[in-house]
Amino acid sequence: MDLSDAAWRKASRSGENGGDCVELAGVGGVVGVRDSKDPDGPVLLVTPAALREAVQAAARPTA
Repeated sequence: MDLSDAAWRKASRSGENGGDCVELAGVGGVVGVRDSKDPDGPVLLVTPAALREAVQAAARPTA
């Protein structure tokens, strides 16, 4: 999938120091997820529903 024209957005919770940043881009019905420190590195492509579930699961308290 060609992501050269993707409009990447940095997560609002990303720190000012440039570390621990995630960027997202909606592309052709899926969401690309990448590390902002490595914009030419690998991109994870997931459905919006899968991304929503992953974020919700990460936010759940652990027992």
